[in-house]
Amino acid sequence: MPAPGLSRLAAFAAALLLAAPVHAQPGGGAENVVLAVPNVALTFAPGYLAEDLGLFARHGLNVKSVVITGIGSANAVISGSADFAEISGATLTRAAARGQRMVGIVGALNRPVIQIVLRKAIAAAAGFDPKAALDKRVQVLRGRTIAVDSINSVIHAYVLLLARRAGYNPDDIRVAPMAPNNAMAAFQTRQVDGFAMSMPWPLQPVLDGSAVVIASGSDGDPADMYPFGHNVFVAKPETCERRKSACVKLGKAMVEAINGMLDRPDDALALLKKRFAAFDDKLLAAGFAEIRQGAPRPPVVTKADLENAELYNIGAGLLKPEEKLKSYDGLYTDEYVK
Repeated sequence: MPAPGLSRLAAFAAALLLAAPVHAQPGGGAENVVLAVPNVALTFAPGYLAEDLGLFARHGLNVKSVVITGIGSANAVISGSADFAEISGATLTRAAARGQRMVGIVGALNRPVIQIVLRKAIAAAAGFDPKAALDKRVQVLRGRTIAVDSINSVIHAYVLLLARRAGYNPDDIRVAPMAPNNAMAAFQTRQVDGFAMSMPWPLQPVLDGSAVVIASGSDGDPADMYPFGHNVFVAKPETCERRKSACVKLGKAMVEAINGMLDRPDDALALLKKRFAAFDDKLLAAGFAEIRQGAPRPPVVTKADLENAELYNIGAGLLKPEEKLKSYDGLYTDEYVK
């Protein structure tokens, strides 16, 4: 007799498959595609669910997911070594400003789900007030060592943006690029004072009482960066021209994955637990709740997602004001998620 947990997940998968329209059935053999992902985080939960529930396979896609750190995922699409990537709108627009155009076909997360946490003792010694205005809170990061996932990533840009808005040189913060699990280890051994990451990594030291949240994008820090394309599935324009069926299949699978995540969160969380077994249930549930808040239905990429992402680049100093795009035409489409 199957274990109750397995029966529940099987029922979840079956419900999603039955909910799919008849026209979504794949025809012919499966298409092989490579999907590049910048790191391992709940940010990419919809893609994990599409893979683990067999939704990609159902729609005729054989997806090979590869982790390529930071902006390397975007570069993999640009170079042709990956067909699709999950990247931020900030990376998409910055590449376009430099003549390397991609198109966003699925918007899986439309707010910057990033948090900066700092060791509680350091914050307390500095007189940190969690209720102060954002520019006041960010002052406590000056002179500190903060880990980020990679240089010039959307997470690194968050630190740069907030320092500049607080009126000081971002170089006053020592930045240490490292993978999320390494950042956690470095925090625990006091090699870094804090870190900026996506979910669920920043929540762990907050829940265990060793860190405080300095800034939280999902909670409106800063308030003018919503909507924001934090997780956008992209391809080169020619990919969706020459292999339109692959983009159609990807879009349909992601619509179903996000619907399942929003409609049956407990079942989705139970499935994600397999990928994040090292995290306790409370931590994973808290991180997943943050992700669900930013998952749009339908998962469209909008002009506002990209415009705010570009202003984010400029504010972080990763793009000059004069490089701002005059138009976002051709950089996004809702064709594959209708």
